[in-house]
Amino acid sequence: MKALRWLFDVSFGLPAVSAVVLAVACAWNAAAPPSADSESARLLAPGPHSVATFDTVFVDASRPTDANGDFAGSPERTLTATLWYPEGDAAAHPLLVYSHGFMSMRSENAPLTRLLASHGYVVVAVDYPLTNLRAPGGPNVRDAVNQPDDVHFLIDRVLAWEPGERPFAGEIDRERIGAVGLSLGGLTTTLATYHPRLRDPRIAAAVSIAGPAAMFLPAFFATADVPFLMIAGTGDAIITYESNAAPIPRMVRRGGLVSIAGASHAGFSEFANRFPLRLLANPDSIGCYALNRNLQDPSEHPFEKLGGEAEGILLDPNAPLPCRDGTPSSALAAGRQLMITRLAALAFFESRFAKDTAVRTAYDAFLRETLPRDFPEATFLAAGVRSDAKKQLRRSPLNDIQSS
Repeated sequence: MKALRWLFDVSFGLPAVSAVVLAVACAWNAAAPPSADSESARLLAPGPHSVATFDTVFVDASRPTDANGDFAGSPERTLTATLWYPEGDAAAHPLLVYSHGFMSMRSENAPLTRLLASHGYVVVAVDYPLTNLRAPGGPNVRDAVNQPDDVHFLIDRVLAWEPGERPFAGEIDRERIGAVGLSLGGLTTTLATYHPRLRDPRIAAAVSIAGPAAMFLPAFFATADVPFLMIAGTGDAIITYESNAAPIPRMVRRGGLVSIAGASHAGFSEFANRFPLRLLANPDSIGCYALNRNLQDPSEHPFEKLGGEAEGILLDPNAPLPCRDGTPSSALAAGRQLMITRLAALAFFESRFAKDTAVRTAYDAFLRETLPRDFPEATFLAAGVRSDAKKQLRRSPLNDIQSS
């Protein structure tokens, strides 16, 4: 932080010098891309479709927004939304609902949602009423228990659009609906996929990016046979890797865990890859500061309404608070872990939703074998596979499919 303050002080007195210093610092902290001739480099490029966006507001008049601080509440839940979609593509599209993290916004991972849309997906993301950065009364983590129903509502609304109403050509394929989210949005995704009361049975695949999961028992994931991928960083200071991510392969039936060595929590948001946060050795230092300032009533568990062991949930009142052990002095460059995250999410959804069996198989092989080969920081552990199992690396069939 002292370095950041110094840079800003310099910028007011020595604009030319400060511009050079900042440019050098940003270049120094830029993420190294994969080899230009690698499969990962090809998949990081936009897919075959041009991408368009559409902004709208969805209002759920059937459910209220709770009072929050100096906000008196509202009789409805208002969800400001953005859709990313393949422009001019009349095919039937998979639908993904993206859920943002605490104190964040729907645009936090626009490069990911744009990449998915370029491969034919319709992606909808909203600012959740009371957990977004600009929530009336301040961001309140307790409202996360209401967000799975928001996911259900969003799916309903997008499916209900008539051809003349929806911004995208084609229809939504009701058999290919998925959910993805970051941090508190990862929790929202997990709840909407598996919670016995809150789950949406239309969700056919789900990705949680650094989402809280320590509260879930194996019985929780047994409520639905839905492929599930956790993407997590071993250096996460906010949602600790060992208690939240590491147990996932032992609990889910299909899917697994992509681990990123040295990756932080805040580094999973595109905001961490922008100036000035790129100058930080570890963006979790800012994340922990902001989180500690915004957590309300830390003496009470914010997720009590989710239930208990009957729902496969164990809320430990003595569980360590986020950032309890401090922040590692450095972390993997945010841009690098964002590349891995985009590739892992795309490969996972394509391995489940691609129409062609050979394409699904190829993306599954990419996730398991090629991604860790192109990015040594990344490892994939499949559901039910021992952590010491040896990888059998081979040429991925994606090479053949893309060149054909």
